[in-house]
Amino acid sequence: MSIKITSIECLRLIRPRRIPKTKRRTDNHSRKLYGNPHPIHQYPEFVRQRDTTPGEAAASKLMHVRVTAENGMVGIGCCHWGEYAASVVTQHLTPLLLGRDCLAIELLNDLMWRSSVRMGATGVVSSAQGAIDIALWDLKGKVLGVPVYSLLGGPCRPAVDLYATTNDFEWALELGFKAVKMRNSAHLVDAMEGLNLLEERVAEARDIVGPNIDLMLNAVMAYNVEYAVRVMDRLRPYRLRWLEEPLMPWNLEGHVEIKRAVGTIPIATGETLRGRHAFRQVVEHRAADVLQPDIRWTGGLSETLKIYTLAEAAGIQTIPHSGASMAAGQHFAFSMPESPMAEFMLSSPRGVPLEEVNNNLGMRMPANGKLIPSDAPGLGEEFGSDDFVAWAE
Repeated sequence: MSIKITSIECLRLIRPRRIPKTKRRTDNHSRKLYGNPHPIHQYPEFVRQRDTTPGEAAASKLMHVRVTAENGMVGIGCCHWGEYAASVVTQHLTPLLLGRDCLAIELLNDLMWRSSVRMGATGVVSSAQGAIDIALWDLKGKVLGVPVYSLLGGPCRPAVDLYATTNDFEWALELGFKAVKMRNSAHLVDAMEGLNLLEERVAEARDIVGPNIDLMLNAVMAYNVEYAVRVMDRLRPYRLRWLEEPLMPWNLEGHVEIKRAVGTIPIATGETLRGRHAFRQVVEHRAADVLQPDIRWTGGLSETLKIYTLAEAAGIQTIPHSGASMAAGQHFAFSMPESPMAEFMLSSPRGVPLEEVNNNLGMRMPANGKLIPSDAPGLGEEFGSDDFVAWAE
């Protein structure tokens, strides 16, 4: 069976945000939100807030890609940095893929990688490719009448265990999460003052969640080797499940060095890496304990599966960045044995049921810290005819 691709479109989602029926609770939650320092915050002219950090505003521009087959069926994928990725999809990848068999995902994936080498196959290009690849998996599931997790080999667990990335630890515990990841409050330029503040924040978090909840810290590349070692040494008593992205992604030797210096805190990294070749080096050098590719950034579900296989062979877990907050990540976690939990970005107001703030219709929400992906054909997401406009509009 061969089914040709007839169109690939870049779209903007215009579905109105859902308005919760339940009023938020305030309780006594008044914890100050400390902005996550990014590498560029080495320079004081940049305020440590998402909307004023260069690159972050562009990242929030989510673009959807719709792949249509000659039988009329469609698959939907998405990526960030839409203002940049749209031209890659329209001008480069679409002419390459039109008229080809939509079911030949491995071939299409290889064509996209090989054709993009000279322009730089990572970064915005791999994000654009990721949107198409996710759409192809969605389309294949619909053509064959099965959920994507069945295409990946079927369920390997009754439900996906989740961890919540949040500032509201009490709300996460109330919702049944058994693991939480907190945001960083220190940049290496903050020196000792930053170390002291960070330890205060981590100690507060550990006190709130108690001794039986896994606690992780996301540094967002804000340290160098020396500062990372100091942070890890100070945080030993709080039994972190892992320290995430302590260094710039290309500092392979630095990751190895801090792992050797402080062997009691595992290192997780990878959301900023692109493609299997970058991850192969991390695996070969044992530079991390947990790999965190972002399915939408690293090249799609196809590329994430290749990264998973490299890690699995080395006994390293793969827990994709923001996995449970996207349909593709839910299906991945449900079917991959060495992906023991998934990240859910918890930003809903306290007291408001998650279903009331879910704008991704058809995508499952957590219940008691777990979820089971949709069993509808494809990824299970639901879009109406009026949900999109052309990206250029």
